[in-house]
Amino acid sequence: MPLPFRLLPLLLLLTGPVLSAQQLTVEARRGDGIYSLLRRYDLVAHGCNIDEFKRLNRLTSNSKLMVGDRYALPVEIFTYDGTSIRTTTGNDDWDRAVAIKEYNEQLLSAGLRDRDYRKDRVLYLPYHIDHCSFSASVAAALQPEIVNLGENAGSQEEIDRLKDRAAERDPIAVPDQVTLAGPRTFRIFGPKYAEVPLIDRELAGRIFYIVSGHGGPDPGAVGRRGNHQLPEDEYAYDVALRLCRNILEHGGTPYMIVRDENDGIRDDNYLKPDKDETVWGGASLPRNQKARLFQRSDIVNALYEENLAKGITDQTMIAIHVDSRHRGQRIDVFLYYGEGDLVGEKTAQRIQRTFAGKYEQYRPGRGYEGSVTERDLHMLRETKPSSIYIELANIANASDQHRIINPQNRQLLADWLLLGLIE
Repeated sequence: MPLPFRLLPLLLLLTGPVLSAQQLTVEARRGDGIYSLLRRYDLVAHGCNIDEFKRLNRLTSNSKLMVGDRYALPVEIFTYDGTSIRTTTGNDDWDRAVAIKEYNEQLLSAGLRDRDYRKDRVLYLPYHIDHCSFSASVAAALQPEIVNLGENAGSQEEIDRLKDRAAERDPIAVPDQVTLAGPRTFRIFGPKYAEVPLIDRELAGRIFYIVSGHGGPDPGAVGRRGNHQLPEDEYAYDVALRLCRNILEHGGTPYMIVRDENDGIRDDNYLKPDKDETVWGGASLPRNQKARLFQRSDIVNALYEENLAKGITDQTMIAIHVDSRHRGQRIDVFLYYGEGDLVGEKTAQRIQRTFAGKYEQYRPGRGYEGSVTERDLHMLRETKPSSIYIELANIANASDQHRIINPQNRQLLADWLLLGLIE
């Protein structure tokens, strides 16, 4: 049970923001989770805001917000002195003052405060302005415009213009990874694959939330091949990255929900394990499995609602895993969909047909036994978009291991998954 900030009985009757001595507190609405509440106040794009919100309210990643209870936001309250934001907050940094001003104006425009701070003398200072890195927030804010700059991107004048408008922009897919050096360059894919050409627009208007399994403190299933360990999370992540890049090439909008900022797409057979993965927005992965799952589904759901409000209805969540069974059991790529998700079922069936056709083309007579099944799994049950869950191989089987340790095969997996999405 969370420990919300309790106010005077009279104030508990209010439904809008309330001032406390230091923090802005708000009432949780029906359907609110940590991410959706923070997203409403334009705070979820910064991982430090998420961590501070949990600290202030003594919450964990899988805590549920109680409708009608009040929670302290990572937003500090100042009484505006009528002169300037700099004198009010005791900090003479001009860029910081502009960011605070734009944040307050954004909340006013969204109807989340009643009056301009210069009129009611109430100034909000969001936690991320002083505690999150500038580069991450600016890069995320610039993303939508940078993607469309074309070959003339990169001039200092253009960079300065975009920085001036950074606070006005909404972060979109693959945040914090676009460079200003050239067109469609995403550092998350690594130096070799960072530049992503636009081949066509077959996936234009479609959004994909790509969630690779496990990560951080949990490597998932671990296979063994000779002296090498094969951690599920590393191989699932590499295929997920390749699929994300494929979707970008065809004009779609992919969100990499689980992220590793220093791995990129790797053309090695044996992928080195690490524990530094984060999630979209920058938060670390909790140790508790339930907390990790809710962290991911909450992010997907918040992004889904945001995009749905923009009129985008074609949204799909894709979870990518590597199964673990008896080492003597060879399996083909198989897929799950959630109960009652007819769209997810059809998507899974298209992918299955694609794999069956490719096996018949390249390995005639072998046959393909990959199945499509309804399952009650968290990421299928708790996410709002239509969803599919993919198992790439049996990580314990020597034959199946070839499917994931060979980088060319990992690319083929991503390519065939893409074809199933396009079909």
